[in-house]
Amino acid sequence: MDEIDIPEAIRDTVEIPKQSRSFLSLPLIIGGILCFGVLLLLFLFFSPLKSTQNTVTKSLPQASSEKPLVESDSPNNPTPTPDNPTPIRTKSNTTEQPANAKPNTEKLLGHLPYDVAPQSDLQAITADGRLKLRSAATAKFRQMQAAAQAEGIILTPISAFRNIEDQEQLFFGIKEQRVQDAAKRAEVSAPPGYSEHHTGYAIDIGDGNAPATNVEPEFANTAAFGWLQKNALKYSFELSFPPDNEQGVSYEPWHWRFVGDRHSLETFYKVRN
Repeated sequence: MDEIDIPEAIRDTVEIPKQSRSFLSLPLIIGGILCFGVLLLLFLFFSPLKSTQNTVTKSLPQASSEKPLVESDSPNNPTPTPDNPTPIRTKSNTTEQPANAKPNTEKLLGHLPYDVAPQSDLQAITADGRLKLRSAATAKFRQMQAAAQAEGIILTPISAFRNIEDQEQLFFGIKEQRVQDAAKRAEVSAPPGYSEHHTGYAIDIGDGNAPATNVEPEFANTAAFGWLQKNALKYSFELSFPPDNEQGVSYEPWHWRFVGDRHSLETFYKVRN
């Protein structure tokens, strides 16, 4: 048989059988599938882990280089130290007072400070209008005076509201006349600004049937004083300076004060507490 002449270009080309090509591509396909599966598993695993880390990070308190601001109105806060640069401070339950306010516990020669009653709340307790008390005290004193008179007792007002000028004359003027030192004078008369008479709730009472005992210790022996001891509390009047009182003021059986409403009660008892 004669040899068939095959062109050179065709002779050099080796054709791979179809069966061989299929055999070689199978591992590649399997490998690709495996790689895709591994990547998918890694994505599914790390995605919820990252989300959890973000949530935990957000929930943690953020550090700050600045010291926290500490608010306090207590005067007894601890002093910062090297070991404790920002001490814990607590708020006080006390109310801050203005810088120029007079402390309620301040005393002068045994007497407590009192504000002067406003003229708008004062009413006359005598026919000439010379003596006045606050309106609530005036109403109760008139009732008490009428009740006493019905039993033959005459309660005579001797002194009631006093302003600062009145108290200055009473304290300093008489102090000079009697040649007394301040402490001695304070035993029977309060310094200006420290008299219960400033409040409009205090009154000095005499016995109209025994005027010689007015503003004297002997008033304690009169019928008027005996009646007041039994009946004054019915009208919310009480004795201001009984024997051996805590303020150290001399016994004044003639000096009574009204404590029949909230303001009068606070006026006299808040300063004591």
